[in-house]
Amino acid sequence: MEKTNVVRILESKKIQHGDYCLDGAEGLSGVDIAQILGQEKERVFKTLVTVGKSGNHYVFMVPVAQELDLKKAAAAVNEKNIEMIKSKELLPLTGYVHGGCSPIGMKKAFITTIDMSAKQYEQIIFSAGKIGRQVEIATADLSKVIRLNYADIIKS
Repeated sequence: MEKTNVVRILESKKIQHGDYCLDGAEGLSGVDIAQILGQEKERVFKTLVTVGKSGNHYVFMVPVAQELDLKKAAAAVNEKNIEMIKSKELLPLTGYVHGGCSPIGMKKAFITTIDMSAKQYEQIIFSAGKIGRQVEIATADLSKVIRLNYADIIKS
């Protein structure tokens, strides 16, 4: 199994992690991936990239079955409003493609806000930076590799 940049970064920082490879994951939803891995969908997170009214970019992580509440997300990063970036902007901005975006190893270190629900799990699962690849790490270890904040950012 070829190592992704995310896995290399975790190994360089000596962070314990699980590494999952799903063949034929193209087009699968995050909920599908959680089911294939036999995990609660609340413990598997997706990574979303936004742009604020200021022009600054922000990364948000929410459980795969949930939606990002743009108003709550804007408040969490002190913006008047935010919107999702266009899909074609994702690769040049982050180095990742849609469906394989990870908060770790982006071209630039953006502030990442993760939903508060992550605190109830010792470990969470999210993209390892490539479609079909997931990593599992201790929630506490995530702040060792990215600038991380917690907030209530999912739609009620």
